[in-house]
Amino acid sequence: MKKVPKGFPSDFMWGGAVAANQLEGAFDLDGKGLCLADINEFQKDLPIEKRSNGEITRAYIEEALKGNDKNFPKRRGIDFYHTYPEDLKLLADLGLKTFRTSINWARIFPNGDDKQPNEKGLEFYDKLFDEIIKNGMEPMITISHYEMPLHLTTAYKGWYSREVIDYFVKYCKTVFDRYAGKIKYWIIVNQINLIGHESFNHLGVAEDTVEDLYSAKYQAVHHEMVACARATKYAHEKYPDMQIGMMLCGGPEYAATCKPEDVLAALKHNQMEYFYADVLLRGYYPGYAFRFFQDWNIKLTFEAGDEEDLKHTADFFSFSYYYTQICSKESYEMGNKAYRNKQLPANPWGWSIDPIGLRILLNEFYDRYQKPIYITENGVGYYDEVENGEIHDSYRIDYLRAHIEQMKEAIKDGVDLRGYYAWGPIDIVSCSSCEMSKRYGFIYVDYDDYGNGTGKRMKKDSYAWMKKVIASGGEDLV
Repeated sequence: MKKVPKGFPSDFMWGGAVAANQLEGAFDLDGKGLCLADINEFQKDLPIEKRSNGEITRAYIEEALKGNDKNFPKRRGIDFYHTYPEDLKLLADLGLKTFRTSINWARIFPNGDDKQPNEKGLEFYDKLFDEIIKNGMEPMITISHYEMPLHLTTAYKGWYSREVIDYFVKYCKTVFDRYAGKIKYWIIVNQINLIGHESFNHLGVAEDTVEDLYSAKYQAVHHEMVACARATKYAHEKYPDMQIGMMLCGGPEYAATCKPEDVLAALKHNQMEYFYADVLLRGYYPGYAFRFFQDWNIKLTFEAGDEEDLKHTADFFSFSYYYTQICSKESYEMGNKAYRNKQLPANPWGWSIDPIGLRILLNEFYDRYQKPIYITENGVGYYDEVENGEIHDSYRIDYLRAHIEQMKEAIKDGVDLRGYYAWGPIDIVSCSSCEMSKRYGFIYVDYDDYGNGTGKRMKKDSYAWMKKVIASGGEDLV
Protein backbone atom coordinates (compact mmCIF):
# COMPACT_ATOMS: atom_id res chain seq x y z
CA MET A 1 0.00 0.00 0.00
CA LYS A 2 1.26 3.45 -0.89
CA LYS A 3 2.44 5.46 2.09
CA VAL A 4 1.35 8.98 2.94
CA PRO A 5 4.11 11.44 1.92
CA LYS A 6 5.97 13.02 4.84
CA GLY A 7 6.45 16.40 3.23
CA PHE A 8 7.71 18.23 0.17
CA PRO A 9 9.50 16.11 -2.44
CA SER A 10 13.25 16.61 -2.77
CA ASP A 11 12.87 18.06 -6.29
CA PHE A 12 10.15 20.52 -5.28
CA MET A 13 10.45 23.77 -7.22
CA TRP A 14 10.71 26.64 -4.74
CA GLY A 15 10.37 29.79 -6.78
CA GLY A 16 9.35 33.38 -7.20
CA ALA A 17 7.09 34.98 -9.78
CA VAL A 18 6.85 38.41 -11.41
CA ALA A 19 5.43 39.93 -14.59
CA ALA A 20 7.36 41.91 -17.18
CA ASN A 21 4.93 44.84 -17.14
CA GLN A 22 5.26 45.30 -13.38
CA LEU A 23 9.04 45.44 -13.07
CA GLU A 24 10.91 45.90 -16.35
CA GLY A 25 10.23 49.58 -16.99
CA ALA A 26 11.96 50.84 -20.17
CA PHE A 27 8.51 51.03 -21.75
CA ASP A 28 9.72 52.87 -24.86
CA LEU A 29 13.24 51.49 -25.34
CA ASP A 30 14.67 49.28 -28.07
CA GLY A 31 11.62 49.27 -30.29
CA LYS A 32 9.04 48.23 -27.71
CA GLY A 33 5.45 49.28 -28.42
CA LEU A 34 2.88 50.33 -25.85
CA CYS A 35 1.07 47.47 -24.13
CA LEU A 36 -2.17 47.45 -22.18
CA ALA A 37 -0.45 47.74 -18.80
CA ASP A 38 1.38 50.89 -19.94
CA ILE A 39 -1.86 52.85 -19.64
CA ASN A 40 -2.79 51.62 -16.13
CA GLU A 41 -3.00 54.78 -14.04
CA PHE A 42 -2.25 55.11 -10.32
CA GLN A 43 -5.13 57.05 -8.73
CA LYS A 44 -4.24 58.01 -5.18
CA ASP A 45 -7.58 59.68 -4.40
CA LEU A 46 -9.59 56.48 -4.79
CA PRO A 47 -10.44 54.55 -1.59
CA ILE A 48 -7.84 51.86 -1.02
CA GLU A 49 -10.24 48.99 -1.65
CA LYS A 50 -11.28 50.48 -5.02
CA ARG A 51 -7.83 51.06 -6.48
CA SER A 52 -8.08 48.47 -9.20
CA ASN A 53 -8.01 48.31 -12.97
CA GLY A 54 -11.54 48.44 -14.30
CA GLU A 55 -13.14 48.74 -17.70
CA ILE A 56 -11.53 51.12 -20.20
CA THR A 57 -13.10 53.32 -22.88
CA ARG A 58 -11.67 54.65 -26.13
CA ALA A 59 -11.65 58.15 -24.62
CA TYR A 60 -9.47 56.94 -21.75
CA ILE A 61 -7.02 55.39 -24.22
CA GLU A 62 -6.88 58.60 -26.25
CA GLU A 63 -6.10 60.62 -23.10
CA ALA A 64 -3.40 58.16 -22.05
CA LEU A 65 -1.75 58.46 -25.45
CA LYS A 66 -1.50 62.25 -25.22
CA GLY A 67 1.38 62.01 -22.76
CA ASN A 68 -0.31 64.18 -20.14
CA ASP A 69 0.56 64.42 -16.46
CA LYS A 70 -1.08 61.15 -15.39
CA ASN A 71 0.98 58.68 -13.39
CA PHE A 72 1.62 55.34 -15.12
CA PRO A 73 3.95 53.45 -12.73
CA LYS A 74 4.19 50.31 -14.87
CA ARG A 75 6.07 52.30 -17.47
CA ARG A 76 8.83 52.66 -14.87
CA GLY A 77 8.57 49.40 -12.93
CA ILE A 78 11.70 48.91 -10.83
CA ASP A 79 14.02 49.31 -13.86
CA PHE A 80 14.58 45.55 -14.01
CA TYR A 81 15.35 46.00 -17.71
CA HIS A 82 18.71 47.34 -16.57
CA THR A 83 19.13 45.85 -13.08
CA TYR A 84 18.18 42.21 -13.76
CA PRO A 85 21.73 40.79 -13.26
CA GLU A 86 21.95 42.17 -9.72
CA ASP A 87 18.33 41.37 -8.89
CA LEU A 88 18.59 37.76 -10.09
CA LYS A 89 21.74 37.29 -8.00
CA LEU A 90 19.80 38.38 -4.91
CA LEU A 91 17.02 35.92 -5.73
CA ALA A 92 19.46 33.10 -6.37
CA ASP A 93 21.10 33.80 -3.01
CA LEU A 94 17.65 33.45 -1.46
CA GLY A 95 17.78 29.85 -2.65
CA LEU A 96 15.15 29.98 -5.38
CA LYS A 97 15.22 26.94 -7.63
CA THR A 98 13.00 28.49 -10.27
CA PHE A 99 11.90 31.93 -11.45
CA ARG A 100 8.73 32.83 -13.30
CA THR A 101 8.45 35.96 -15.42
CA SER A 102 6.70 36.94 -18.64
CA ILE A 103 7.71 38.06 -22.09
CA ASN A 104 6.24 41.44 -22.91
CA TRP A 105 4.35 40.78 -26.15
CA ALA A 106 4.86 44.42 -27.20
CA ARG A 107 8.66 44.02 -27.01
CA ILE A 108 8.52 41.21 -29.58
CA PHE A 109 5.70 42.49 -31.83
CA PRO A 110 5.36 46.22 -30.98
CA ASN A 111 2.00 46.53 -32.74
CA GLY A 112 0.90 42.92 -32.50
CA ASP A 113 0.24 42.62 -36.24
CA ASP A 114 3.84 43.31 -37.36
CA LYS A 115 5.20 41.13 -40.15
CA GLN A 116 8.53 40.58 -38.41
CA PRO A 117 9.46 40.40 -34.70
CA ASN A 118 11.60 43.06 -33.06
CA GLU A 119 15.08 41.58 -32.82
CA LYS A 120 16.17 43.83 -29.98
CA GLY A 121 13.27 42.57 -27.89
CA LEU A 122 14.21 38.97 -28.62
CA GLU A 123 17.82 39.71 -27.69
CA PHE A 124 16.80 41.15 -24.33
CA TYR A 125 15.01 37.95 -23.36
CA ASP A 126 17.95 35.88 -24.62
CA LYS A 127 20.14 37.70 -22.12
CA LEU A 128 17.53 37.58 -19.34
CA PHE A 129 16.91 33.85 -19.68
CA ASP A 130 20.64 33.14 -19.87
CA GLU A 131 21.09 35.05 -16.62
CA ILE A 132 18.27 33.16 -14.88
CA ILE A 133 19.85 29.85 -15.88
CA LYS A 134 23.36 31.01 -14.96
CA ASN A 135 22.04 31.69 -11.45
CA GLY A 136 20.84 28.11 -11.12
CA MET A 137 17.12 28.81 -11.53
CA GLU A 138 14.73 27.00 -13.87
CA PRO A 139 12.78 29.56 -15.93
CA MET A 140 9.00 29.30 -16.14
CA ILE A 141 7.78 31.78 -18.73
CA THR A 142 4.34 33.34 -19.24
CA ILE A 143 3.62 34.35 -22.82
CA SER A 144 0.67 36.70 -22.14
CA HIS A 145 0.52 38.56 -18.82
CA TYR A 146 -1.44 41.81 -19.48
CA GLU A 147 1.06 42.87 -22.16
CA MET A 148 -1.04 42.76 -25.33
CA PRO A 149 0.16 45.49 -27.74
CA LEU A 150 -2.20 48.45 -27.38
CA HIS A 151 -2.50 48.65 -31.16
CA LEU A 152 -4.55 45.43 -31.09
CA THR A 153 -7.13 47.34 -29.04
CA THR A 154 -7.14 50.58 -31.03
CA ALA A 155 -6.97 49.05 -34.53
CA TYR A 156 -9.00 45.93 -33.65
CA LYS A 157 -11.06 45.06 -30.56
CA GLY A 158 -8.53 43.05 -28.63
CA TRP A 159 -9.33 39.36 -28.24
CA TYR A 160 -12.90 40.00 -29.43
CA SER A 161 -11.47 40.30 -32.95
CA ARG A 162 -10.83 36.86 -34.35
CA GLU A 163 -7.80 38.12 -36.29
CA VAL A 164 -5.92 38.28 -33.00
CA ILE A 165 -5.86 34.46 -32.85
CA ASP A 166 -3.41 34.33 -35.73
CA TYR A 167 -1.32 37.22 -34.40
CA PHE A 168 -1.00 35.54 -31.02
CA VAL A 169 -0.17 32.11 -32.43
CA LYS A 170 2.53 33.74 -34.55
CA TYR A 171 3.93 35.35 -31.40
CA CYS A 172 3.86 32.00 -29.53
CA LYS A 173 5.62 30.20 -32.38
CA THR A 174 8.25 32.94 -32.48
CA VAL A 175 9.15 32.62 -28.81
CA PHE A 176 8.91 28.81 -28.79
CA ASP A 177 11.34 28.66 -31.72
CA ARG A 178 13.70 31.25 -30.29
CA TYR A 179 13.95 29.90 -26.74
CA ALA A 180 13.30 26.17 -27.21
CA GLY A 181 16.75 25.26 -25.91
CA LYS A 182 16.37 27.43 -22.80
CA ILE A 183 12.77 27.23 -21.64
CA LYS A 184 11.00 24.00 -20.78
CA TYR A 185 8.02 25.30 -18.75
CA TRP A 186 5.53 27.70 -20.35
CA ILE A 187 2.23 29.24 -19.23
CA ILE A 188 0.44 30.62 -22.27
CA VAL A 189 -2.00 33.01 -20.56
CA ASN A 190 -1.88 34.36 -17.02
CA GLN A 191 -5.06 33.89 -14.94
CA ILE A 192 -7.26 33.28 -17.97
CA ASN A 193 -10.46 33.32 -15.88
CA LEU A 194 -10.08 37.02 -14.99
CA ILE A 195 -12.67 38.54 -17.31
CA GLY A 196 -14.39 40.64 -14.66
CA HIS A 197 -11.58 41.93 -12.48
CA GLU A 198 -8.66 42.90 -14.79
CA SER A 199 -11.02 42.57 -17.75
CA PHE A 200 -9.46 45.17 -20.06
CA ASN A 201 -5.90 44.32 -19.05
CA HIS A 202 -6.57 40.71 -19.94
CA LEU A 203 -8.75 40.90 -23.05
CA GLY A 204 -8.03 44.34 -24.49
CA VAL A 205 -11.72 44.99 -25.24
CA ALA A 206 -12.66 48.65 -24.73
CA GLU A 207 -16.17 48.61 -23.27
CA ASP A 208 -17.61 51.15 -25.75
CA THR A 209 -16.48 49.22 -28.86
CA VAL A 210 -18.97 46.37 -28.44
CA GLU A 211 -22.75 46.29 -28.00
CA ASP A 212 -22.95 43.54 -25.38
CA LEU A 213 -19.82 43.63 -23.20
CA TYR A 214 -20.71 40.49 -21.22
CA SER A 215 -21.12 38.38 -24.37
CA ALA A 216 -18.07 40.03 -25.92
CA LYS A 217 -15.88 38.93 -23.00
CA TYR A 218 -16.85 35.28 -23.41
CA GLN A 219 -16.39 35.50 -27.18
CA ALA A 220 -12.99 37.08 -26.60
CA VAL A 221 -11.85 34.40 -24.17
CA HIS A 222 -13.13 31.73 -26.58
CA HIS A 223 -10.79 33.14 -29.23
CA GLU A 224 -8.02 33.19 -26.64
CA MET A 225 -8.56 29.53 -25.71
CA VAL A 226 -8.55 28.51 -29.37
CA ALA A 227 -5.24 30.36 -29.75
CA CYS A 228 -3.83 28.63 -26.66
CA ALA A 229 -4.81 25.23 -28.04
CA ARG A 230 -3.24 25.96 -31.44
CA ALA A 231 -0.03 27.12 -29.77
CA THR A 232 -0.03 24.01 -27.56
CA LYS A 233 -0.40 21.79 -30.63
CA TYR A 234 2.58 23.50 -32.27
CA ALA A 235 4.76 23.14 -29.17
CA HIS A 236 3.87 19.48 -28.66
CA GLU A 237 4.55 18.59 -32.29
CA LYS A 238 7.80 20.50 -32.69
CA TYR A 239 9.24 20.43 -29.16
CA PRO A 240 8.06 17.27 -27.34
CA ASP A 241 10.04 18.09 -24.19
CA MET A 242 8.22 21.39 -23.62
CA GLN A 243 5.70 21.46 -20.80
CA ILE A 244 2.72 23.70 -21.57
CA GLY A 245 0.60 24.92 -18.68
CA MET A 246 -2.62 26.80 -18.19
CA MET A 247 -3.36 29.09 -15.27
CA LEU A 248 -6.35 30.25 -13.25
CA CYS A 249 -6.78 32.87 -10.59
CA GLY A 250 -7.81 30.61 -7.71
CA GLY A 251 -10.68 30.89 -5.22
CA PRO A 252 -12.52 29.04 -3.89
CA GLU A 253 -15.76 30.83 -3.18
CA TYR A 254 -17.69 29.38 -0.26
CA ALA A 255 -21.45 29.25 0.12
CA ALA A 256 -22.60 32.16 2.28
CA THR A 257 -24.80 29.82 4.37
CA CYS A 258 -25.72 26.15 4.46
CA LYS A 259 -28.98 26.90 2.64
CA PRO A 260 -29.19 24.69 -0.48
CA GLU A 261 -29.85 27.81 -2.58
CA ASP A 262 -26.56 29.37 -1.46
CA VAL A 263 -24.66 26.11 -1.90
CA LEU A 264 -25.99 25.82 -5.44
CA ALA A 265 -25.09 29.44 -6.18
CA ALA A 266 -21.52 28.89 -4.98
CA LEU A 267 -21.30 25.72 -7.07
CA LYS A 268 -22.46 27.52 -10.22
CA HIS A 269 -20.13 30.45 -9.53
CA ASN A 270 -17.12 28.17 -9.07
CA GLN A 271 -17.97 26.16 -12.16
CA MET A 272 -17.67 29.28 -14.28
CA GLU A 273 -14.31 30.09 -12.67
CA TYR A 274 -13.02 26.57 -13.39
CA PHE A 275 -14.61 26.51 -16.87
CA TYR A 276 -11.44 27.74 -18.59
CA ALA A 277 -9.35 24.95 -17.07
CA ASP A 278 -12.05 22.43 -17.96
CA VAL A 279 -11.70 23.47 -21.59
CA LEU A 280 -7.90 23.73 -21.74
CA LEU A 281 -7.22 20.54 -19.76
CA ARG A 282 -10.14 18.37 -20.91
CA GLY A 283 -10.47 19.65 -24.46
CA TYR A 284 -14.13 20.60 -24.73
CA TYR A 285 -16.80 22.95 -23.38
CA PRO A 286 -18.68 21.40 -20.42
CA GLY A 287 -22.47 21.22 -20.37
CA TYR A 288 -22.83 23.58 -17.40
CA ALA A 289 -21.18 26.34 -19.47
CA PHE A 290 -23.82 26.11 -22.20
CA ARG A 291 -26.52 26.27 -19.51
CA PHE A 292 -24.85 29.37 -18.08
CA PHE A 293 -24.71 31.04 -21.49
CA GLN A 294 -28.40 30.29 -22.03
CA ASP A 295 -29.46 31.54 -18.59
CA TRP A 296 -27.50 34.78 -18.94
CA ASN A 297 -28.34 35.34 -22.62
CA ILE A 298 -24.70 35.19 -23.67
CA LYS A 299 -24.21 34.89 -27.40
CA LEU A 300 -21.18 32.87 -28.46
CA THR A 301 -19.99 31.90 -31.94
CA PHE A 302 -17.90 28.85 -32.74
CA GLU A 303 -16.27 28.69 -36.16
CA ALA A 304 -15.32 25.61 -38.14
CA GLY A 305 -12.36 23.87 -36.57
CA ASP A 306 -12.63 25.45 -33.12
CA GLU A 307 -13.82 22.28 -31.40
CA GLU A 308 -11.06 20.26 -33.03
CA ASP A 309 -8.44 22.84 -32.03
CA LEU A 310 -9.53 22.72 -28.40
CA LYS A 311 -8.64 19.02 -28.18
CA HIS A 312 -4.97 20.02 -27.88
CA THR A 313 -4.74 20.29 -24.12
CA ALA A 314 -2.15 21.56 -21.63
CA ASP A 315 0.29 19.39 -19.69
CA PHE A 316 0.00 20.95 -16.25
CA PHE A 317 -2.34 23.06 -14.17
CA SER A 318 -1.27 26.21 -12.35
CA PHE A 319 -3.06 28.83 -10.34
CA SER A 320 -2.59 31.92 -8.21
CA TYR A 321 -3.93 32.02 -4.68
CA TYR A 322 -4.48 35.16 -2.66
CA TYR A 323 -7.88 35.08 -0.98
CA THR A 324 -11.32 33.47 -0.84
CA GLN A 325 -14.79 34.99 -0.98
CA ILE A 326 -18.37 33.88 -0.37
CA CYS A 327 -21.32 33.59 -2.72
CA SER A 328 -25.04 33.64 -2.01
CA LYS A 329 -28.13 33.13 -4.13
CA GLU A 330 -28.62 36.91 -4.12
CA SER A 331 -25.03 37.78 -5.09
CA TYR A 332 -25.06 35.19 -7.86
CA GLU A 333 -28.28 36.60 -9.29
CA MET A 334 -26.71 40.09 -9.26
CA GLY A 335 -24.23 39.04 -11.94
CA ASN A 336 -22.44 35.90 -10.73
CA LYS A 337 -20.79 37.93 -7.96
CA ALA A 338 -18.95 36.93 -4.81
CA TYR A 339 -17.94 39.09 -1.87
CA ARG A 340 -15.59 39.28 1.09
CA ASN A 341 -15.93 36.83 3.97
CA LYS A 342 -15.77 39.08 7.03
CA GLN A 343 -15.19 36.07 9.29
CA LEU A 344 -11.60 36.11 8.04
CA PRO A 345 -8.80 38.64 8.66
CA ALA A 346 -7.68 40.70 5.68
CA ASN A 347 -4.81 42.89 4.53
CA PRO A 348 -5.34 46.69 4.13
CA TRP A 349 -6.75 46.16 0.63
CA GLY A 350 -9.49 43.86 1.90
CA TRP A 351 -7.96 40.62 0.61
CA SER A 352 -8.95 37.91 3.08
CA ILE A 353 -6.30 35.63 4.57
CA ASP A 354 -7.37 31.99 4.36
CA PRO A 355 -4.56 29.39 4.42
CA ILE A 356 -6.95 26.43 4.77
CA GLY A 357 -8.67 27.62 1.59
CA LEU A 358 -5.45 26.82 -0.24
CA ARG A 359 -5.53 23.19 0.92
CA ILE A 360 -9.19 22.95 -0.08
CA LEU A 361 -8.46 24.33 -3.53
CA LEU A 362 -5.43 22.09 -4.10
CA ASN A 363 -7.56 19.05 -3.33
CA GLU A 364 -10.42 20.27 -5.53
CA PHE A 365 -8.18 20.94 -8.49
CA TYR A 366 -6.26 17.69 -8.23
CA ASP A 367 -9.46 15.69 -7.86
CA ARG A 368 -10.84 17.49 -10.91
CA TYR A 369 -7.87 17.29 -13.30
CA GLN A 370 -5.35 14.68 -12.05
CA LYS A 371 -2.58 16.81 -13.55
CA PRO A 372 0.65 18.10 -11.97
CA ILE A 373 -0.03 21.37 -10.11
CA TYR A 374 2.09 24.47 -9.61
CA ILE A 375 1.07 27.35 -7.36
CA THR A 376 2.40 30.08 -9.61
CA GLU A 377 1.48 33.04 -7.41
CA ASN A 378 0.92 33.39 -3.68
CA GLY A 379 1.66 36.23 -1.30
CA VAL A 380 0.24 39.17 0.59
CA GLY A 381 0.49 42.90 -0.01
CA TYR A 382 1.30 45.17 2.92
CA TYR A 383 2.79 48.56 3.61
CA ASP A 384 6.40 48.07 4.70
CA GLU A 385 8.25 50.55 6.92
CA VAL A 386 12.02 51.03 6.80
CA GLU A 387 13.40 51.35 10.34
CA ASN A 388 17.09 52.18 10.59
CA GLY A 389 17.73 50.48 7.27
CA GLU A 390 15.76 47.35 8.21
CA ILE A 391 12.30 46.01 7.33
CA HIS A 392 10.66 43.87 10.00
CA ASP A 393 7.84 42.12 8.11
CA SER A 394 6.71 39.46 10.58
CA TYR A 395 3.18 39.71 9.11
CA ARG A 396 4.50 38.41 5.79
CA ILE A 397 6.34 35.55 7.49
CA ASP A 398 3.17 34.60 9.37
CA TYR A 399 1.16 34.59 6.14
CA LEU A 400 3.67 32.49 4.21
CA ARG A 401 4.22 30.04 7.06
CA ALA A 402 0.51 29.31 7.34
CA HIS A 403 0.14 28.77 3.59
CA ILE A 404 3.22 26.55 3.29
CA GLU A 405 1.90 24.43 6.18
CA GLN A 406 -1.34 23.88 4.26
CA MET A 407 0.58 23.03 1.07
CA LYS A 408 2.37 20.32 3.02
CA GLU A 409 -0.98 18.97 4.26
CA ALA A 410 -2.28 18.88 0.68
CA ILE A 411 0.75 16.87 -0.42
CA LYS A 412 -0.06 14.41 2.39
CA ASP A 413 -3.61 14.30 0.99
CA GLY A 414 -2.12 12.96 -2.24
CA VAL A 415 -2.04 16.16 -4.31
CA ASP A 416 0.71 16.14 -6.96
CA LEU A 417 2.04 19.60 -6.12
CA ARG A 418 5.30 20.23 -7.99
CA GLY A 419 6.17 23.85 -7.23
CA TYR A 420 5.44 27.04 -5.34
CA TYR A 421 6.14 30.56 -6.63
CA ALA A 422 5.95 33.38 -4.11
CA TRP A 423 4.51 36.41 -5.82
CA GLY A 424 6.77 39.41 -6.20
CA PRO A 425 9.86 38.07 -4.36
CA ILE A 426 11.31 41.49 -5.06
CA ASP A 427 9.00 44.51 -4.69
CA ILE A 428 7.26 45.45 -7.94
CA VAL A 429 4.38 47.71 -9.02
CA SER A 430 1.05 46.24 -7.92
CA CYS A 431 -0.98 44.74 -10.75
CA SER A 432 -4.43 45.71 -9.53
CA SER A 433 -3.81 49.10 -7.93
CA CYS A 434 -0.63 50.28 -9.71
CA GLU A 435 0.96 51.10 -6.35
CA MET A 436 4.58 50.59 -5.45
CA SER A 437 3.61 50.91 -1.80
CA LYS A 438 1.61 47.68 -1.87
CA ARG A 439 4.57 45.38 -1.35
CA TYR A 440 4.92 41.61 -1.54
CA GLY A 441 8.65 41.04 -1.71
CA PHE A 442 11.43 39.57 0.38
CA ILE A 443 13.54 42.37 -1.09
CA TYR A 444 12.57 46.01 -0.58
CA VAL A 445 12.99 48.40 -3.53
CA ASP A 446 13.33 52.08 -2.62
CA TYR A 447 10.78 53.65 -4.95
CA ASP A 448 7.44 55.25 -4.08
CA ASP A 449 4.20 55.41 -6.07
CA TYR A 450 5.56 58.31 -8.14
CA GLY A 451 8.94 56.83 -8.99
CA ASN A 452 10.80 58.81 -6.35
CA GLY A 453 13.59 57.09 -4.46
CA THR A 454 17.07 55.66 -4.83
CA GLY A 455 16.08 52.26 -6.23
CA LYS A 456 18.25 50.64 -3.55
CA ARG A 457 17.50 46.99 -2.81
CA MET A 458 17.28 45.90 0.86
CA LYS A 459 16.63 42.46 2.32
CA LYS A 460 13.61 42.23 4.64
CA ASP A 461 13.37 39.89 7.64
CA SER A 462 11.30 37.58 5.45
CA TYR A 463 14.32 37.09 3.14
CA ALA A 464 16.33 35.29 5.83
CA TRP A 465 13.26 33.33 6.92
CA MET A 466 12.40 32.16 3.37
CA LYS A 467 16.03 31.25 2.70
CA LYS A 468 15.90 28.95 5.75
CA VAL A 469 12.60 27.44 4.61
CA ILE A 470 13.93 26.61 1.15
CA ALA A 471 17.22 25.23 2.50
CA SER A 472 15.28 22.89 4.80
CA GLY A 473 12.98 21.68 2.03
CA GLY A 474 9.99 23.33 3.68
CA GLU A 475 10.57 21.69 7.07
CA ASP A 476 11.94 24.60 9.12
CA LEU A 477 9.07 27.09 9.35
CA VAL A 478 9.89 28.62 12.74
